[in-house]
Amino acid sequence: MVAPPDNDVLWARSLHHTHNGSPALSGVSLGVREGEILAVHGPRGCGKTTLLRCLAGQTAPQEGEVWFNSAPVHTMSPFQRERLRRDRFAWIDPEPTLVPELTAWENAALPLLLRGTPRRAAKAAALEWLERLDIGACAKRRPRALLQAQRQRVAVARALAAEPAVLFADEPTATLHSAEGAQVLRTLTAAARSHRITVVLATYDTQVAALADRVVALLDGRRVNAPRTAEVEGRDACSLSV
Repeated sequence: MVAPPDNDVLWARSLHHTHNGSPALSGVSLGVREGEILAVHGPRGCGKTTLLRCLAGQTAPQEGEVWFNSAPVHTMSPFQRERLRRDRFAWIDPEPTLVPELTAWENAALPLLLRGTPRRAAKAAALEWLERLDIGACAKRRPRALLQAQRQRVAVARALAAEPAVLFADEPTATLHSAEGAQVLRTLTAAARSHRITVVLATYDTQVAALADRVVALLDGRRVNAPRTAEVEGRDACSLSV
């Protein structure tokens, strides 16, 4: 077992995974640099979500290795992976998953509260991000009183308020209109760069992928040439070869 390069916050080698007997990942390897926004691009069903779930410790690959800051995620216990996701990672789904009994600000503050952050500090961080995402006026509303686009902004605020080391965004604007999605993505990418948050962004949209620093392309669970990066493969052959 070989440790990842020092400048990679995330590193995966030869990931294999199947769903109901069908291959979702077939030997995918990649590295993600600290503070980088990496787009995983490809059509629906190509393995993007499975790759993100393996990198985030939500799914254990059937074969292969996943490392986070030199810690082997693939050998961690379920409890260790859960703690890693709570303390160091954040996740944005295509559909917002909010707790219906909580207000918008409470949903945005929830990861901080679960870590033990004092309520006042957690609320302040949540309100700051709700304001930056132009939904500060909705802070006291519960999800059922919000529009779909507003609920998704709360989900984005929740991810950013936690100041994760790595933010995984799985088609975060798929349910939004183009203008809404563009504004959310601008806020997300600007915040990630200003706070040195590493982002792994799954998308089928080439315009969304163009916002990233680098693009990894998938097709049928395998790495293929990315649409706009010739330099993707120009790193350690052991860590990036498919």
